[in-house]
Amino acid sequence: QVQLVESGGGSVQAGGSLTLSCAASGDSIRGACMGWFRQVSGKEREEVATVAGGGTISYTESARGRFTISRVDDKNTLLLQMNNLNAEDTAVYYCAADMTRVWSIECSRRPGDFGVWGQGTQVTVTS
Repeated sequence: QVQLVESGGGSVQAGGSLTLSCAASGDSIRGACMGWFRQVSGKEREEVATVAGGGTISYTESARGRFTISRVDDKNTLLLQMNNLNAEDTAVYYCAADMTRVWSIECSRRPGDFGVWGQGTQVTVTS
């Protein structure tokens, strides 16, 4: 059973950058659909970016051009580089794995289809 642990969150000024890391243990995430999601208190969890085992990467409109998702399979790690952050990016960020889609061309973009979740890491962007 895969376990996921996020790190790298914190407080940053608007316009700054952060890199989130998700370390997987218990099993390999090689080939699995992986994603970053975020949630603001009182709102639904929303997709940020996903990467399929087959290589297809998807971003939400707000993330495209500012965020970069990448996977380091030999380290069983998922990364999210976030640049030019703004106050609307403030949220708890979660790493997730869909172990039912391995080596697929693309991932589901629905949080409910991801069965493994980390505990989340807080990102706060101050003005």
